[in-house]
Amino acid sequence: MAPKRLSVVVTRRLPDPVETRLKELFDAELRDSDKKMTRDELVDAMKRADVLVPTVTDQIDASMLAQSGDRLKLIANFGAGVDNIDVTSARQRGVLVSNTPGVVTDDTADMTMALMLAVTRRIPQGLVEMQAGDWKGWSPMAHLGGRIGGKRLGILGMGRIGQAVARRAQAFGMQIHYHNRKRLRPDVEAPLEATYWESLDQMVARMDVVSINCPHTPSTFHLINARRLKLMKPGAVIINTSRGEVIDENALTRGLRAGEIGGAGLDVFERGHDVNPRLRELPNVVLLPHMGSATLEGRVEMGEKVILNIKTFADGHRPPDQVLPGMM
Repeated sequence: MAPKRLSVVVTRRLPDPVETRLKELFDAELRDSDKKMTRDELVDAMKRADVLVPTVTDQIDASMLAQSGDRLKLIANFGAGVDNIDVTSARQRGVLVSNTPGVVTDDTADMTMALMLAVTRRIPQGLVEMQAGDWKGWSPMAHLGGRIGGKRLGILGMGRIGQAVARRAQAFGMQIHYHNRKRLRPDVEAPLEATYWESLDQMVARMDVVSINCPHTPSTFHLINARRLKLMKPGAVIINTSRGEVIDENALTRGLRAGEIGGAGLDVFERGHDVNPRLRELPNVVLLPHMGSATLEGRVEMGEKVILNIKTFADGHRPPDQVLPGMM
């Protein structure tokens, strides 16, 4: 008799190769709709699953875990960040949590550079003019932006993605600066020709571009607040492909509207998909719908990591990408 397969509930639609493999290996319950599960639906899913596969849009808190019953044993998050899950409460209930680190590094770093160029070179304005049929021909003073070569880039958060951004920016001729909880090892810092700032205030005051590449934790909530935004140079640009909660979005909007900040490129927002409508009105702001990791290759690789974590757990071993409370 074949051993009983783990019951796996997936909360959102995933790429076909991932869903097919989940079906082959486990008793997988897939979604026909890509609509986000409600809170009650998530609780019900946890009650009937050995393994839940949520995404970053699924908020799983202590009260939901308390209603989940005793069956749930693993939350295999489809995503690198786990701030959507109360990892401490899960651990207290004997539920393991895993994620998919490292997969989206290059894709997110690429999007960071894309946003940087889009804002500084005014690419959206050019697109609007061309699509409206309003272009009257080349002019020496039209569509003037600024070059990024030779400019100072301040990276907030020098983990995998921050370092990948630094390598790309270095190729564009930018001067690399960074603020991090800990200074990088000399063998990592030296090839990037990066300058470390222990003081975030001192760094942001001197940068032409500030890139947010740190996770959302209690200590990074509104790390870029109204006071620090006022420290920035008037023509400076801020880019965020990390977590929206790191920036005080209302303060950023005020600064942009007042001309105190040169521009912004945002792929993430403080209130999820509820974007401040005043941001949409600003010509010096480029907004994207959380596209930083949106490549087919990246999504499939994320799914492969989810499957590996579940398969390893099913075989009686610790998932390779298990997340512990102390790691956050």
